[in-house]
Amino acid sequence: MLIPKKNWFAIYELLFKEEVMVAKKDVHMPKHPELLDKNVPNLQVMKATKSLKSKGQVKEQFAWRHFYCYLMNKGIQYL
Repeated sequence: MLIPKKNWFAIYELLFKEEVMVAKKDVHMPKHPELLDKNVPNLQVMKATKSLKSKGQVKEQFAWRHFYCYLMNKGIQYL
C-alpha cells in the first residue's frame, strides 16, 4: 500500500511521542482518532504498524478488535 510521506511522518511522530499506538480493526474508518488533525486514514495506520512489526521495531497485541502497538528499543533507534 502506498502511504504518503506526510502520513508516515505523522504516524512516526505520534508513536515516538506516546511509545504506544492503539488502532481499531476497522478498515472503513475514515480517520484515525488520534490523528484527526493530520487527516490520516485508519487503514494507513494499521498498515504502517504492520510494517514496523515485520521489521521487529514494534510489539503488537490484539484484543477486542483493537491493535496495541508498543515501541521497542530497536524501534526507538530507528525513529
